[in-house]
Amino acid sequence: MASSLSRSASHGSPAAASPTPTPSLLRRFSPDFCALAALRPIRPAASSAKSPRDATTSTEQEQQLAAPCRGACEEPPPSPSASSTMDAPDSAALRVGIIGFGNFGQFIAGGIQRQGHAVLATSRSDCSDYCAAHGIRFFRSLEALCEEQPDVLLVCSSILSTESVVRAIPLAKLRPDTIVADVLSVKQFPRNLLLEILPPEFGIVCTHPMFGPESGKHGWSNLPFVYDKVRVAEEGAQKAKCDRFLSIFEQEGCRMVEMSCAEHDRHAAGSQFITHTIGRVLAQLNLQSTPINTKGYETLLQLTENTVSDSFDLYYGLFMYNVNATEQMDKLDRAFEKVKQMLYGRLHGVLRKQIVERVPMPGAPLLGSREAKDSPAASREEMKHLSPRVADVPSPCHTFSPVAFSTVKC
Repeated sequence: MASSLSRSASHGSPAAASPTPTPSLLRRFSPDFCALAALRPIRPAASSAKSPRDATTSTEQEQQLAAPCRGACEEPPPSPSASSTMDAPDSAALRVGIIGFGNFGQFIAGGIQRQGHAVLATSRSDCSDYCAAHGIRFFRSLEALCEEQPDVLLVCSSILSTESVVRAIPLAKLRPDTIVADVLSVKQFPRNLLLEILPPEFGIVCTHPMFGPESGKHGWSNLPFVYDKVRVAEEGAQKAKCDRFLSIFEQEGCRMVEMSCAEHDRHAAGSQFITHTIGRVLAQLNLQSTPINTKGYETLLQLTENTVSDSFDLYYGLFMYNVNATEQMDKLDRAFEKVKQMLYGRLHGVLRKQIVERVPMPGAPLLGSREAKDSPAASREEMKHLSPRVADVPSPCHTFSPVAFSTVKC
């Protein structure tokens, strides 16, 4: 009996442990060490004083003993591709803070959200109900928004209030790699303003979506989006933020146009400002739809409606803050005068020929007709057959043609 016990003890010692698996009977009645793994005491640091060979042996034994527990109690770790896919949306999503959440700010926010980015908004008016309905965080002050440290701060205020808005930004609350962008219809003015106020570590991107809530209500595909990377780091987090911000409009289908702010203002004065000016002039005529509208007239009515729907402050800003607007206004004035000269010049030439050179107007009544008999020329022909005394009496209405001027018949 003692010998059997000694043999059992010798078989149970670690030195005599067999690499063969444990019999199923013993495994059935063995305790669940996995449930007690959390209660296992931490080994003291003195165990590090073992020899490298002993430490290696104990480590291998622990791994062999813990292998069944890990297989039974732990979930398999996710593959690298799966983990990167799960983390990608969070790491790539931007937090865009919009200053000035009016009609255009809300319009731009829709495209930002469609691309999976978060929108934070603040405005002078209370837009909390709109933001709550569209999943947007609304802040009642600019300071509260900047405390959230958005990745991009987008200025969507009016042109006239831009300077006061930019100077009120609490820059100390923002991260140094923040991107500050704008969507104003003029570009040199905000460019110079941001360079003057923002610290050198802040990124600056001047943009202008060449569309709005009316022209872009059916999508932004093929609509031009002008941008100028005024000051952006060539590498690092700031560059990544800038690329992701511009990709919002690229993914929405915009036609991306990289252009300097000065070049933009030159083109915009000859296109956008002239369009708004013509629309404002037509609005002063109080044009109304008629039962016989032509396609061209329908276009004029639509142009008037689109331009007048924008505030006059926007139109005034296009004139006041674009150095090229005054030149375009002068060109428009000279062009209108030239058209008037062309019209009145031709009319003057026709009247001179009729009055001085006695050339009948095209379409004048022919001799022999009833109208011709009543014409001054027919009266003069009849006067030739009268006595010289009567023929010498001039007719008071023979001077002007009835085609050019309305005269009283004699």
